[in-house]
Amino acid sequence: MDDNRIVLCGANAYEQKYYFNEQFNAIPDSIKDELRIICVLFTEEVGGIFTIVFEEDGTLSLETNAEENDFYYDEISSGLLVGEIRRKRQDLLESLSLYYRVFILKEDVSSLLEEE
Repeated sequence: MDDNRIVLCGANAYEQKYYFNEQFNAIPDSIKDELRIICVLFTEEVGGIFTIVFEEDGTLSLETNAEENDFYYDEISSGLLVGEIRRKRQDLLESLSLYYRVFILKEDVSSLLEEE
């Protein structure tokens, strides 16, 4: 992963593991729990590896991929589920992006609120 992107969390269906970046431990536990549920349920339904990544500008990317020989990975369902997460969890994703821009990138809060 390039140096300007930071993984927030992810799940891996192959190893049946969940990862949360400890750099973001200040995020409330309820949000961490919600992120864990999103990631784990995604990989249980679709398979592969799912990650939520902060881009350099603070926007969030939802990324999924699979091993080359994984015939059980459902690429179509993967795209549909990413779209569903973006729609249903829009407020959560926007809040996380704002959190990143304020606390990690140290952007001015007042200017961020004017953008909305």
